[in-house]
Amino acid sequence: MIYAAIVFLPALGALIAGFFGRLLGVRASELTTTSLLIVSCILSWIVFWRMGFQHETDSITVLRWITSGELDVSWAFKVDTLTAVMFVVVTTVSALVHVYSIGYMSEDPSRTRFFSYLSGFTFSMLMLVASDNLLQMFFGWEGVGLFSYLLIGFWYQKESANAAAIKAFIVNRVGDFGFALGIFGLFAIFRTINMDALFSAAPTMAGQTFLFLGYEVDILTTLCLLLFMGAMGKSAQFLLHTWLPDAMEGPTPVSALIHAATMVTAGVFMVARLSPLFEQAPIALGFVTLVGSFTAFFAATIAVCQNDIKRVIAYSTCSQLGYMFAACGLGAFSMGIFHLFCHAFFKSLLFLCAGSVKHALHEEQDMRKMGGLATKMPITWLMMIAGGLALSGFGIPHIGGFAGFYSKDAIIVASYAKETYYQYSFWLLLFGAFLTAVYIWRLILMTFHGKTRIDPSDYRKTHESPFVMTIPLMCLGVGAAFAGVLGIYAFIGEGANAFWNNALIQNIEVELYQASHHDLPEWVHWSTFTAMALGTFMPFLFYVIAPGLPALTARIFRPIYLFLLNKWYIDELYNFIFVRPTFWIANVLWKVGDVGIINGLIDGTAAGVYRVTNRVVKLQTGYIYHYAFAMLIGVALILSWFMIMGGAR
Repeated sequence: MIYAAIVFLPALGALIAGFFGRLLGVRASELTTTSLLIVSCILSWIVFWRMGFQHETDSITVLRWITSGELDVSWAFKVDTLTAVMFVVVTTVSALVHVYSIGYMSEDPSRTRFFSYLSGFTFSMLMLVASDNLLQMFFGWEGVGLFSYLLIGFWYQKESANAAAIKAFIVNRVGDFGFALGIFGLFAIFRTINMDALFSAAPTMAGQTFLFLGYEVDILTTLCLLLFMGAMGKSAQFLLHTWLPDAMEGPTPVSALIHAATMVTAGVFMVARLSPLFEQAPIALGFVTLVGSFTAFFAATIAVCQNDIKRVIAYSTCSQLGYMFAACGLGAFSMGIFHLFCHAFFKSLLFLCAGSVKHALHEEQDMRKMGGLATKMPITWLMMIAGGLALSGFGIPHIGGFAGFYSKDAIIVASYAKETYYQYSFWLLLFGAFLTAVYIWRLILMTFHGKTRIDPSDYRKTHESPFVMTIPLMCLGVGAAFAGVLGIYAFIGEGANAFWNNALIQNIEVELYQASHHDLPEWVHWSTFTAMALGTFMPFLFYVIAPGLPALTARIFRPIYLFLLNKWYIDELYNFIFVRPTFWIANVLWKVGDVGIINGLIDGTAAGVYRVTNRVVKLQTGYIYHYAFAMLIGVALILSWFMIMGGAR
């Protein structure tokens, strides 16, 4: 029952707020959905303790779903350590976001609908992570896609919000097409989509081939690449990343929930959950590492030049998801989940701090119009610094630091410990760590320090957010500071084997962690510290010591600056390759096909027939004497015909 409560309490809150919100009122809807999420959060921590430290595991069938031939699927929960970790991440962040939203959305007339969407999204994510078969996972997968569409386009009066919601929906459909093909392929090969059965049978298919698109290819490599295509779309990896920055059009609590701790991490969770399949496909794992490493570097380069406070954090999310995939590709799935766990706290914190700033500045998002807010918003400033320290990986090797120091730096060092092929990954991830420190401290300095660029009358009115918003910030700040030091022993340290012994993650490669901490050159450990230190120093040099340097650098390196400012022109490239041809084809079908052929030929012919018959119909007046007169004329014409024809004979 406890698992069902965790999953279905948010669904209950969504239904109550959605169908009875107007009857109950706004305050009752807010309190109902938030209270149910808090209960779900408490239960999740209880399950986390039982699964991780008492090494229990459960599989519960709720009800039968589909039975058709060899396809036998039930609604069922597979709860192990991996599920428990995701329960904690999803419900904790969602509960805090619900509390925060009570203050942030206090003036929005549609907040009942907003809270219903938030809870519905949380339910879909919980269903995804608790599933024990791929069809149920796909249900949750598409559920979070639906609710993300509704939340991103929540302010549907804004054209930009509608466009962002549609873009997110379409780009995710591209990835989901690959995910669906992967599921179909698994059923075609294994005749089941139940995870335990798939994992048991996977080794028998290692090295086997089949015919796909006319080519003889490795079965598990092909299917894992198709599954990873879905992960690339959901987790905004390179080429399928374009929806995530535009999704910032939604309310800021949406960004904290969807784009820090839940929906975007679904792809990482899926790869980790299906690790027994990926481990039988080393080429697919190598591709995962290459894509993740490049995304970590690529997104960080864009974040350095963005001026929208939420877009900087959005591109940071793309980058950090790349670190998680890089770890999974290395075979160190628990490292990827550890970074997912830590990232949920500090990235949610950064998004909510950005929301606090926006709330104080009447929805202003341009950092060039901020500055000097540290004294006006001391709690938000301190929490933003805590999040920045965690994201940049602040810490000293062999001593300790903030959350990102333990999770992100472990991935970078492990990428060096892997075989030579992955040196590509090490250098990209290391340079990404340098850029991470650059963009987050640039954000903090432009927003909170220096001379204010806010209108004087507005600046005098600026004040700290209410406690209902700052309390969640402080809770997440604790996680940003201590999640790493408290979790490293269990996730990837000496206790990892015991902590994960009931999970579907196999071969956690604790030896990789041990090797990366004992058998590598000392400079490798200090390389991450050096990257963080240099990346932290650069913004202080540019925005505090010599504030004229940013403009000078932009002028000297203008082509590179414009390239990064315009996000590598990938949106423009997609617009040229896909969007414009699609609109051109649509216009041809509309003007030539619809207007010219259908309206002109078919409808025109019908209109001509109608005009003729309409004149005939007008003879029907309804008067009997008119009909009698017409009959008399007809009889006269018939008689005349016979008389003429008879006379002619």
